[in-house]
Amino acid sequence: MHIMEGYLPVSHAILWTTVAAPFVVHGIRHLLHLLANRPSDKLTLAAVGAYTLVLSALKVPSVTGSSSHPTGTGLGALLFGPPVMAVMGTIVLIFQALLLAHGGLTTLGANIFSMAVAGPWVAWLIFRLGRRRVRRVALFLAVVMGTLVTYGVTAVQLALAFPDPLSGVTGAMVKFLTVFGPTQIPLAISEGLLTLVVINIFIKNEKHDT
Repeated sequence: MHIMEGYLPVSHAILWTTVAAPFVVHGIRHLLHLLANRPSDKLTLAAVGAYTLVLSALKVPSVTGSSSHPTGTGLGALLFGPPVMAVMGTIVLIFQALLLAHGGLTTLGANIFSMAVAGPWVAWLIFRLGRRRVRRVALFLAVVMGTLVTYGVTAVQLALAFPDPLSGVTGAMVKFLTVFGPTQIPLAISEGLLTLVVINIFIKNEKHDT
């Protein structure tokens, strides 16, 4: 998913940075409010950040100038909400761009919007819609779809930047999705199962503490 440094045209890089910025600013306000009212959540927030950092660094290279990997953002979105995850995801992406050469600073806005904004919001909405039925299934589907939407948004970003000469943006998007699919679908399913395990651990620890 991480679009590499310098891969997007300058105008597209500026556009996606402009689109992502309000979500990050909004998320900072939520995060500060959360820390002020629930300081005991600092350790869990740190764990969520580490989880996202590790999972999203496990990349499987693709041939599109991008890569496939779990995102790790579904866990934070379900525990703290998508606004907070916009900030946590941004921090993770900055660290990866600077320390791992994974993504880049010029493409940071595009990567933030796909991984730290679109994916978490979709995961949160799906869970909210399905939690009254089968909670575990809703959790699983939320994480899987959040991850897949992240890659769908990335495909749109790449297609807009590099439309197919014959079939245009739509054709390019189909091609990018076709390349992502074979690796991303099993990765999304695996992340959904792993997130269920991690959330169960959090629940057990909370019960033990109380």
